[in-house]
Amino acid sequence: MMGCRCTRTNRSGPPGLGPAVYLTWVLLLAGLALAPPSIVLAQASRADDELAEARRLNQEAATLYSSGKLAAAIPLVQRALAIQEKALGPEHPDVAASLDALAGLDRAQGNYREAERLYRRALAIREKALGRGNPALVLSLNNLAGLYRAQGKYAEAEPLYRRALAIEEESRGPENLSVAASLDNLAGLYRAQGKYAQAEPLYRRALAIGEKSRGPEDLDVAASLNNLAGLYHAQGRYAEAEPLYRRALAIGEKSRGPEDLDVAASLNNLAGLYHAQGRYAEAEPLYRRALAIGEKTLGPEHPNIAANLNNLALLYAAQGKSAESEPLQRRALAIQEKALGLEHPDVATSLNNLAELERAQGKYAPAEPRYQRALAIREKALGPEHPAVAGSLSGLAELYQAQGAYAQAESRYRRALAILEKALGPEHPDVATVLDSLAGLYEAQGKYLQAEPRYRRALVILEKALGPEHPDVATVLENFAAFLRKTNRAAVAQDMEARARIIRAKRAEIAPAK
Repeated sequence: MMGCRCTRTNRSGPPGLGPAVYLTWVLLLAGLALAPPSIVLAQASRADDELAEARRLNQEAATLYSSGKLAAAIPLVQRALAIQEKALGPEHPDVAASLDALAGLDRAQGNYREAERLYRRALAIREKALGRGNPALVLSLNNLAGLYRAQGKYAEAEPLYRRALAIEEESRGPENLSVAASLDNLAGLYRAQGKYAQAEPLYRRALAIGEKSRGPEDLDVAASLNNLAGLYHAQGRYAEAEPLYRRALAIGEKSRGPEDLDVAASLNNLAGLYHAQGRYAEAEPLYRRALAIGEKTLGPEHPNIAANLNNLALLYAAQGKSAESEPLQRRALAIQEKALGLEHPDVATSLNNLAELERAQGKYAPAEPRYQRALAIREKALGPEHPAVAGSLSGLAELYQAQGAYAQAESRYRRALAILEKALGPEHPDVATVLDSLAGLYEAQGKYLQAEPRYRRALVILEKALGPEHPDVATVLENFAAFLRKTNRAAVAQDMEARARIIRAKRAEIAPAK
């Protein structure tokens, strides 16, 4: 990033997944490990022996999946699927279960087109066999919606999430835990689009259902606490987010012990909050503890370890500790390339992160091909209009701007802006980030008439989306004020600088003294 530009977030997580679809990730594992009822209840016969073999294959695939060996799990599930299709027929509900499992593995490897075909077939089988309002459809609806969300196809995901929620409410009642899971999914979709006001009541309702159904110290409650805290984190409401993250962590440690993977996830969340506040000394031991838990539980080459490595690496990069950051980023990239393949979207994230670090060090020659490779992977895997593509374009633009290649920078900023406006809407905070960067580019060229309206629009978007006291608002105020001083409007600039200082001071008061 350029100095004083808004912060762009590079996220990592389980392969190809985000927090709002964590439930689907868990259900996939359950679907692989557990045999459908028809297999469990099968009578002794040749066909039953074949179905038992399908069960064994699925269980073996589940073991491989848990160890991060996704490519090795796929042919086993394919064989299990073929057995079930032959023994039960191609439209049996148990076939749909294996289709879901196979689609989940394809999705985890970034094979989104094949995953969509399989998810759609599973949904069609269940609709035909069980009816359109059967609760068994919810898993298929959530899986397909989660796939669309991962691809940035939010308009296609929303009606599926809404339909899943309606089925759960009608079949199980409005306060069932399954309803809470559907609320979390829909809220996560709104959060991804920057629709924070729509997400919050859904997250709150999910939390209330969990607390009432299971009590205040249940693991489902911890998941809801993490979701709500993540929303507050995204809005810069750090003081509200921290106690929720801490409570979720305490629940996990009490329920599962201090070395559980859910505890590691909570540690990463809390560390990320401290990272965002500049509380680096508090963040580091949490990131390190999460990494240690992951390495002990999953092994040092599991793809999920790459996310932990990237988190710690980005913390060091934020402090200018390039020597500590770079080997972690390189290790994360190597793990992902080995486990997920060279063209997985998570590989693109690590490439982008490493390119960011190299650009910050002035190592422009190695940074450019990494940005280009990340861009190519994302365009191929996610499509040319996915928000992640805009992230790679913005990184390239910043690289070209730093080298004075303004025309190349402008075309990429403009394409990134067009992608984000189409995918997320014209008032999303990520749109403001690119506007601020584009304004800075015009300012650097003396094109003041083009810079000023973009600064103004970026400021309006952030104030509306994040509130007038968010740190990103302060960043744009500082950028805009510097521009105004260049154009001999010192009085207005002074007011903006004063407001930015107030925002920074309030944030400093929220954070404990270092």
